[in-house]
Amino acid sequence: MELTFPTKGLNVGAPASKQPQGTSRDLSNVRLFYNGKATGGQRPGLKKRFSQQVGGAAKPIVAMCSVTVVD
Repeated sequence: MELTFPTKGLNVGAPASKQPQGTSRDLSNVRLFYNGKATGGQRPGLKKRFSQQVGGAAKPIVAMCSVTVVD
């Protein structure tokens, strides 16, 4: 199976079984062009959330997760 970058962007107007070639039903923070070239990849953040490093230099955050408890 060959997976290609969705160069034609987001398309939610068709059922998944008839998804147009080169489109995706779910995109988040991606871009096609970088430095004038069509490479496809993650869009960078716009600004830092915190001015200082969260956790301090000795203990940087390396992963985040979400936990839900169901009783």
